Amino acid sequence: MANALRLGVAGLGTVGASVIRLLSQHGDALARKNGRAAKVVAVSARDPNRDRGVDVSGLTWFTDPVALANSDEIDVFVELIGGDSGPAEDSVRAALSAGKHVVTANKALLAKHGVELAALAELNRVSLNYEAAVAGGIPIVKTLRESLSGNAVNRIYGIMNGTCNYILTRMERDGISFEDCLADAQRLGYAEADPSFDIEGNDTAHKLAILTSLAFGTKISADDVYLEGITSITTADIQAADELGYRIKLLGVAQRTDTGIEQRVHPTMVPKHSAIAQVDGVLNAVAVDGDFVGSLVLVGPGAGGDATASSVVSDIADLARGCRTNVLGMPADELADYTRAQMRRHEGGYYIRFSVHDRPGAFAEIAKAMGNKAISLQSIVQRARAKVAATDLQSVILITHETTEVAVREALDEIAASGVISGVPQMIRIEKLN
Repeated sequence: MANALRLGVAGLGTVGASVIRLLSQHGDALARKNGRAAKVVAVSARDPNRDRGVDVSGLTWFTDPVALANSDEIDVFVELIGGDSGPAEDSVRAALSAGKHVVTANKALLAKHGVELAALAELNRVSLNYEAAVAGGIPIVKTLRESLSGNAVNRIYGIMNGTCNYILTRMERDGISFEDCLADAQRLGYAEADPSFDIEGNDTAHKLAILTSLAFGTKISADDVYLEGITSITTADIQAADELGYRIKLLGVAQRTDTGIEQRVHPTMVPKHSAIAQVDGVLNAVAVDGDFVGSLVLVGPGAGGDATASSVVSDIADLARGCRTNVLGMPADELADYTRAQMRRHEGGYYIRFSVHDRPGAFAEIAKAMGNKAISLQSIVQRARAKVAATDLQSVILITHETTEVAVREALDEIAASGVISGVPQMIRIEKLN
């Protein structure tokens, strides 16, 4: 058997400790499977005295991750620090420049610098593996980069943030408000003290941008993701979706259109019968539509120490077997420039909820505006029980047939100008799914 692959792990938080524990428990089996052992020989973290639940006493300790990245003691630098700059970026660049393979779980780093780092890895003939950066334990990177390389991908979409999925699941299941669900998620450790990165959709956007590059052969362009979070979703929307045969999920969607590649993250109504609608709690799911494979859905834990460590060690196993592939599926210098599709050309149905003044002619104004933009309505829902207390407002819900987003927004502007509604209408896209 070849000499052991020597690993240097930078970052000993939940994931780093799980990686060390996994390798300790399954190291012998991995060596037999891969024909080469993988062994942690050095680590880097800020506090050498902290109890992490794993034995690091026999490992070389580095206070500076860049020094670890440059060390002759290691063959592979495992970056689990996090962040799109600072020590994470500096140490990864140092490792690649020094001819060391890199394994990372850092989606923010890849979303911002992925193309540059891919080029640096290819220049130095080393690997940059990042299965754990997207959807935790779900092997979606390998699926796109390797298993589906013979397919032309038409669309990729999914639930990529467990915090948001947990909140939306609880809102539906228990009928409680967004604010109460968020507080519960924070108490259980599913949401950060500052949850904005998750609930505003930024976490999903980073992951989607990486998958878009793999799926469509374009440069990563996280800044071009259309973004809406879940903070505007109410129990009224959740209940209406249920009655209409839908569930609300925060989806990241990328698809090819006639104006470019569309990347969008937003709350979405999905049919209850669809596979993605069955994914609840903190689970993630990623679906790929390919021309030969059809529709493929992968479901699993999207975060957590053990699930993420599983993906990290999968990347390490590839290196132990001598497997190396292009970082983003093709040489970095052959990636196409990203052309952003016109979001408002997106076609599909829409759920629209208004607070309508209960007065003669109000519905006529709404119907007129919709008709002016050639928007066909599938259904109109108005119930007495939906009346807003102590006001003349009625809650009215429209479901449209397929139409363009620009038409819907122009109609909403016309309706707002007419004075028949109060506040900002709620609009949620309806995605056509299998």
